[in-house]
Amino acid sequence: MRRRTFLQLSTAAGLGTLAACVRERNTLPEALAAQIYELRCYHFPTTAKRDAFDQFLKDAMVPALNRLGLKPVGVFTQVAEKPPETTDLWVLITHDSFPSMRDLEPHLAADAAFQQAGKDILLAPKDDPAFTRFDTELLYAFAGHPRLTPAPLQPQRIFEMRTYQSRNQERALNKMTMFNSGEIPIFGRCGMPSVFFGEAIAGSNLPHLTYMVCHESQQSVKSDWANFGKNPDWQALKNNPLYQDNVSNIVSRMLLPTAASQL
Repeated sequence: MRRRTFLQLSTAAGLGTLAACVRERNTLPEALAAQIYELRCYHFPTTAKRDAFDQFLKDAMVPALNRLGLKPVGVFTQVAEKPPETTDLWVLITHDSFPSMRDLEPHLAADAAFQQAGKDILLAPKDDPAFTRFDTELLYAFAGHPRLTPAPLQPQRIFEMRTYQSRNQERALNKMTMFNSGEIPIFGRCGMPSVFFGEAIAGSNLPHLTYMVCHESQQSVKSDWANFGKNPDWQALKNNPLYQDNVSNIVSRMLLPTAASQL
């Protein structure tokens, strides 16, 4: 009987979490409406190809995105934990609405300045393509951090993008509620300014959420996380029975902004 009661209470708590998340999404003030993040990962066979595409982003695509009101744009290379160096290029585009995302490619196709400035990449021949392929995921900003916040422009800054996968949608929403219930401000207090937090609404390896923080330098990463781990507010959240077992896998990527990046 006790086990049945526990299961009933656990189910009710889970449904309460789902309801709370829905309420958070539907009660944002219009001025703070949650943004949509389009996160692209371009793949290249060589670093030379990647660098040429980064130049295209700097000279053509980022200015075109800015003309559409999409800014700041983030462009990053990934720091490999061990050789060989990765040749991927990450591009973060921020939208204020779903129509903005839907209409992006038609707008770029109609932008004569973009087409001219980027013609070498846009019209690359079949036997020498500009990139191999690219992946996209869409993220819906958290109620607790509804809009992207540019990080301080420190010369040695490095970004950390972390993806938290969960075993099911209820646990993913539970982790999002944990962030919205007080976890987000802790990052800034521990030397890691927050850039964005987003729930994945399309992409691979769902369900998951992804967020980005900034470190002053690569050397400060370890101490930043040590400060976070011993923060009393984090300890209280981590030990709260409401927020247990809501992450099944963590993928962390260290990213450096390129010359094309506005972050």
